[in-house]
Amino acid sequence: MTETPPIRALLEQASQELGTESTRLDAEVLLAACLGKPRSYLHTWPERSIDQRKLECFEQLIRRRARGEPVAHLTGQREFWSLPLVVTPATLIPRPETETLVELALDKLPPDTPLRIADLGTGSGAIALAIATERPRCEIIATDISERALAVARCNAEQLGLDNIRFIAGDWCESLPAGRFDAILSNPPYVAERDPHLDSGDVRFEPRQALVAGPEGMDALRLIACCANDHLRQDGWLIVEHGCDQGEKVMQLLQAEGYNNVSTRSDGAGLSRVTLGRCGRRT
Repeated sequence: MTETPPIRALLEQASQELGTESTRLDAEVLLAACLGKPRSYLHTWPERSIDQRKLECFEQLIRRRARGEPVAHLTGQREFWSLPLVVTPATLIPRPETETLVELALDKLPPDTPLRIADLGTGSGAIALAIATERPRCEIIATDISERALAVARCNAEQLGLDNIRFIAGDWCESLPAGRFDAILSNPPYVAERDPHLDSGDVRFEPRQALVAGPEGMDALRLIACCANDHLRQDGWLIVEHGCDQGEKVMQLLQAEGYNNVSTRSDGAGLSRVTLGRCGRRT
């Protein structure tokens, strides 16, 4: 039997083949997935060879990654808030900047208090799952218009053993059950329909309806800002993620809808990313 190249050589060759911004990291993640090992294994045993079947698995994944397929789709998993989440092409890939929204929500949601939270457009369930983990006494309603996305979110909740989330199919606030919420959270579509970034990178493989929201990327944000007021308790929080150039527009939108204490926060890269406000009117 022909001996396969050692791990070090495989990673070097794959890094040269990939045209991505993070070639080495991508190669390591994909090889670790084929081996069923953590990435630390690759650094601990760089001179070890792997069997032919796992080599073929790795080579296939590298070819697919070179064609642009996201690493998360190739491995079927992405970590968010230290939680291993199942990811499929039916949902957005959870991204680190969305953790800014989770951090802000947790700052506004006192621990050990049985609050009622909604996550609109939950996708993979990333936001709802992170909140459910950190605030186990909260009741969380997670909605999405996509049944396929909800199936992924339910799978993630089951794998994490979380039972304080209810998943409901529906468009934004339309499917929310009766009663007021202490906070409504959302990472909605906020990309303009002609944004050139839609034709590059991982977003080419993600569901368009979870990305695009009209000519300016503001359509979903407008709908949420309007409908959330009818479902929040007095002084309840609306917290939404948006594009890095939309902070001022979203602040003005929330203020026009009657929210108080409106402010915008930056993500880890220093970019405007999340805007929040407190429900200030009753209809």
